[in-house]
Amino acid sequence: MFANSLFRSSPFEDLWRLQHELDEMLGASRAPGASGSVPRGAFPAVNVEPSADKVDVYLFAPGIEPQGLAVRIQQNLLTVSGERRAAASDGASPYRRERFKGTFQRTITLPEDVNPEASEARYRDGVLHISVQRRAAAKPRQIEVESA
Repeated sequence: MFANSLFRSSPFEDLWRLQHELDEMLGASRAPGASGSVPRGAFPAVNVEPSADKVDVYLFAPGIEPQGLAVRIQQNLLTVSGERRAAASDGASPYRRERFKGTFQRTITLPEDVNPEASEARYRDGVLHISVQRRAAAKPRQIEVESA
């Protein structure tokens, strides 16, 4: 609005605005104020919490039926797919729809020492918790030293 007036914005503001416009155009914008958030359209949101014994993955997927979720681990790639259905409307067309609907798939790279055979998944209150154990061979082994 004041681009050609005496109230010129700083070069940094111009660069930020250009980056924001490019992100919007390319579909790579992030939620406002969410540093480190996933790109728009990435569903479900994910937290990965590794420990010495296992890797816990939390996927935040409210409104999904647990029977409609597919969880696969191949080598160290965890893939979760499913579908979120739209709520039934009584013939009315929505004025605005911000809730994601349709099929989704997220693939997460896990550490290389996970054991796909020792994993479990639970869905409760809209959160899918996947726990994958680490291989015993990858854990440090304590060796006792005997005196001679």
